[in-house]
Amino acid sequence: MLFNSLDFAVFFLLFFIIYWALSNKKLWIQNFFVIISSYVFYGWWDWRFLSLILFSSFTDYFVGIGLLKGQNKRKRKYLLLVSIIANIGILGFFKYFNFFTDSLVHAFSTLGYQLNGSTLNIILPVGISFYTFQTLSYTIDVYRKKLEPTKDIIAFFAFVSFFPQLVAGPIERATHLLPQFYINRKFNYRKAVGGMRLILWGFFMKLVIADRLALYVDSVYGNVDFHGGLSFMVATLFFAFQIYCDFAGYSNIAIGLSKLLGFELMTNFRRPYFSLSISEFWRRWHISLSTWFRDYVYIPLGGNRVSNNRNFLNLFITFVVSGLWHGAAWTFVIWGGINGLYLILEKSLKTKTNNLWNKLNIKNKPFYKTLISFVITFAMINFAWIFFRSNSLHDAFLIITKVFTLPGKLYLGPISYFIYSIISICILLFVELREEHLRGEYIFLESQFKPIRIISYCYLIIMILMFGVFDGGQFIYFQF
Repeated sequence: MLFNSLDFAVFFLLFFIIYWALSNKKLWIQNFFVIISSYVFYGWWDWRFLSLILFSSFTDYFVGIGLLKGQNKRKRKYLLLVSIIANIGILGFFKYFNFFTDSLVHAFSTLGYQLNGSTLNIILPVGISFYTFQTLSYTIDVYRKKLEPTKDIIAFFAFVSFFPQLVAGPIERATHLLPQFYINRKFNYRKAVGGMRLILWGFFMKLVIADRLALYVDSVYGNVDFHGGLSFMVATLFFAFQIYCDFAGYSNIAIGLSKLLGFELMTNFRRPYFSLSISEFWRRWHISLSTWFRDYVYIPLGGNRVSNNRNFLNLFITFVVSGLWHGAAWTFVIWGGINGLYLILEKSLKTKTNNLWNKLNIKNKPFYKTLISFVITFAMINFAWIFFRSNSLHDAFLIITKVFTLPGKLYLGPISYFIYSIISICILLFVELREEHLRGEYIFLESQFKPIRIISYCYLIIMILMFGVFDGGQFIYFQF
């Protein structure tokens, strides 16, 4: 069930009415209704995979209870290991079995050995990477004694399956979201209005920007042999905004829906393309995942509390694993590795870069320093996106070769697609530039001047109805 579908509109309207009608009942009844509705929402794709959510929920709930009762360090480690093996085991089987099998067979074949690897017809459950990480963080935090394990099984199951963010995040921490299921929720008009604004802006980002850019991006990346380097440069630029608006749009809708239900989710994006360094980009992009890998992979590896070489290795490992999390393909692994190398390069050249700014006397000219840093960062991020978007490693390397050696003619496709794509990016940049400059959120939609708010609402609705792509399909991150 997609957010941008009629099915979901009907589902959420019915849910919203019943949910708030239950607000004067016992809290567990309302939470139980959240569970049942979330299972209906998820089971709309394939009801068989509900067993995976149930298994993860039961496992981590009882592991948490065991960690509460157990004082023996060895027993606590065994319980944590049960949670890690159960969750990562399920994720690994459904997402990576065929990838590792095929890679192993290919590696041995290059050495002259033939292996008969069995490839299964495994369907990837929607959102498994997201809810697996969310429930796993609960047991890790309980083990670290950062969180008191819950005895409220209904609240815990609702936390794991909460449908607004179930299939594509934000990946919430139990320390933030779980306590919200313990308290009675009353309808808040101001919070609901704020949620509707986020939903409206999210649909604009998805339907008008992301899905319209996809028309051009798919036509170019889907025919690598036909197009030249100039077309791939434009398509990659468009993809950078496509994936941002697709995923940030989903996050805004999820956060907005949650506000309508009385919940607060974490911010997942903070205008990442205004970043002036790679490290800043990753503090702004997919924040819930970046902080998850920081807290549960990078820091346990030693973080920056070790030697420089070991720190660089920790960074590289973290980003390679992050790339693999995004998909079972070498293109994602290399994309993650490139970003890891970027951060290593940035940290190792930090002193030399500062000295260079001083020599060029740019330190006293902040505009030029900002412009140069922005251009370099944006160019590096876009280069990495080539691997993320390419259908194979062969395509990625061919595209890079063409970009640097065979510019060719610019493919425009249906001219309306190209023009609408440019216009949509300009609208996004105009809005986000004001937000970045004023350090605010959704300046026009939240204006204190009522006519500006009304005009903004009407403008977005008209743009969605006139230029939205309503057959654009699912959100990109559903496949992860």
